[in-house]
Amino acid sequence: MTLPDHFTAKLLNWFDENALMLPWRGGNAYQVWLSEIMLQQTQIDTVIPYYQKFLQAYPTIYHLAQAHLDDVLKQWEGLGYYSRARNLHHTAQTISVQYHGNFPSTIGELLTLKGIGRYTAGAIASIAYDVPAPVLDGNVIRVFTRLLDISEDVRQTNTQNTLWRIAEENVPQQRAGDYNQALMQLGQLICTPKTPKCADCPVQNACKAYQNGTQAQRPVKASKPTTPHYDVAAGIIRNANGQFLIAQRKPEGLLGGLWEFPGGKQETGETLPETLQRELREELAIEVEVGELFTKVKHAFTHFKITLHAFECLYIGAMSPYDTPQTLDCHAWAWVNEGELLRYAFGKADNVIITELKNRRKQLL
Repeated sequence: MTLPDHFTAKLLNWFDENALMLPWRGGNAYQVWLSEIMLQQTQIDTVIPYYQKFLQAYPTIYHLAQAHLDDVLKQWEGLGYYSRARNLHHTAQTISVQYHGNFPSTIGELLTLKGIGRYTAGAIASIAYDVPAPVLDGNVIRVFTRLLDISEDVRQTNTQNTLWRIAEENVPQQRAGDYNQALMQLGQLICTPKTPKCADCPVQNACKAYQNGTQAQRPVKASKPTTPHYDVAAGIIRNANGQFLIAQRKPEGLLGGLWEFPGGKQETGETLPETLQRELREELAIEVEVGELFTKVKHAFTHFKITLHAFECLYIGAMSPYDTPQTLDCHAWAWVNEGELLRYAFGKADNVIITELKNRRKQLL
């Protein structure tokens, strides 16, 4: 499906006059890559301060490659989807060694790098090197389905393949990066999910959905199943010196490499204190006395939601035959003072607990 000949010219003219001033615009491949990874599942306004702070800490790909992963995760703290940070660090090391610090420009080479998929490869190649490579993100999908009045479910594989063909057939040989950024900005500012600003659209006369009055029904998406919910118990475990026991999650998987107040998911038939005691035995081989509920935190992940129940706990000791906690189902553990908690990278829910600890301490002063 080829778009009208005048479409690209009108889109680029609009972009030339209306391009947003973003800190990564005009940047090198490292900066484009960093911004694209951060922008996955995250709004631009949220990303900008993280991007600026991250780039200040790691101004080049060599700086990122040489950093400790714990420090990278701390810089990323609060941005979510932490596998992105782990993949950034891994890919920075790969590029530093295999490519001598120079980002590859071909789609094939880019796709071999950890954390870079078809969209990100196209964005880097086109924006940093002006390679005529297509991109397809949520904004571009919305633009294309309205331009061509596509009525098929965009979550289906066949429709995704069709949209990629459309993107590939229509990317221009010159100014591919500007064209792709213009498509994304059009979806962000004009061709919005609800109440699109059709009167302000520079390519309105090419839009079949506008002509047919179906723009509000595009794109078509099947309903998602109900999001599951889990109750989770966590221990704010203190020893006789008033220190807190924290555990580091294993490097891979959900929140991999982050620190947490240890605990886990409630199983059928358990009370939350029973859940916590079981999880601490399985994770760290320790016994605790579970006290009062300290706070509850509701948090949503991509595919499920949790309510985190944090309990005050008194450390009794390690299970026989151990003298100290063990890394049975975690990567590491540490006893820390409250002030030292800020040195470690925690997930959002655990940071709520830390904030509540600080607030209650202030109230006692």
